[in-house]
Amino acid sequence: MKRISILGSTGSIGRQCLNVVDSLPGRFEVVAIAAGNNSELAAEQAAKHRPKIVSVATCEGAKELRERLAAMKMESLPEILCGVDGMERVATHPDADTLLSAAVGVVGLPATYKAVQQGKNLALANKEVLVAAGELVMAAAEKRGKAVLPVDSEHNAIHQCLRAGERREVKKLVLTASGGPFRKMPASKFKDVTPEQALAHPNWKMGKRITTDSATLMNKGFEIIEARWLFGVRPEQIEVVIHPQSTIHSMVEFVDGSILAQLGPTDMRMPIQYALTYPERVASDGVALDWKSLKKLDFEPVPIRKFPCLRLAREAMEQGGALPCALNAADEESVAAFLEGRLGFTGIPKVIERVLERMPRVTFQSMDDVLEADKEARRIAREEIEKRKN
Repeated sequence: MKRISILGSTGSIGRQCLNVVDSLPGRFEVVAIAAGNNSELAAEQAAKHRPKIVSVATCEGAKELRERLAAMKMESLPEILCGVDGMERVATHPDADTLLSAAVGVVGLPATYKAVQQGKNLALANKEVLVAAGELVMAAAEKRGKAVLPVDSEHNAIHQCLRAGERREVKKLVLTASGGPFRKMPASKFKDVTPEQALAHPNWKMGKRITTDSATLMNKGFEIIEARWLFGVRPEQIEVVIHPQSTIHSMVEFVDGSILAQLGPTDMRMPIQYALTYPERVASDGVALDWKSLKKLDFEPVPIRKFPCLRLAREAMEQGGALPCALNAADEESVAAFLEGRLGFTGIPKVIERVLERMPRVTFQSMDDVLEADKEARRIAREEIEKRKN
């Protein structure tokens, strides 16, 4: 039986992870969970899965959670914690051998890093971990000889395809992108895009930030950076192609010309289950591709000028140091401002570019360096957003 801890248990990935646990009785024990501000759902999860520790974002939330659990008249209550320290306790729980890191934003980064340093296997659904601190995290995992299993559908697909060959035989990784809601919209209309339009993803149901990142294609830029660290390839070996159906999740091209593609439904339970059960494959509960509905598979090149965030991500990756971290921080601040009506859609890449231009060129020696760079990038981003207010 695998024992798991979850960061972000009440988010989309966390909820689906627990669905996978429910569908495979006897295979997993949930020993600790960290939620955000949804104490009601956290209480339901705690009552059902009986973890030893439950942490929420705030001390006020912890008090509310404690009251909710007491009202349920459970035989024994879990230890209830809050804040950053609570997340760290969840991530590093001594009984857990695997951590599912699915907290949104850099808030889960220090806890995830400490879990890897302590020798936990990592099922990774938090992009910020590798975008902001990929070199540190992967070095820690390699030092402990532990796996980093990607949960993102694209990297999960590549991981599966790579099982067919040696790394030296890889010519190229091909990440597929749906193109988002604005694939067919001319760039001239981007200035009038609303948050409601940006959040109307054609294929996936996701959180607001990642859905907006899919609309700008920054999400795919982050995935390029993640792939570089996960699979140890050169930046020029990573390609992005638009595939509107999102049926092929990604591909690997080998040096002999062979291309392996991983296909599946747009259902995150499949990559979550793969990451949790690896190296085994076990039967899934109701996750299957509907072949009757699959009429065609289309592919298009990415119009880079139309989606400048992809270019910015590549530039940050190639320059390295603090720039990928700054890229993520600037994007998070810009997307939040856009969703709140404080910044136009076309302002997102403009703010990010200015942050990258202004960001000090430094290298990271520790997680403190990462967090300091994140803080500085956010300060610069807020300045640039303020300049662009109407």
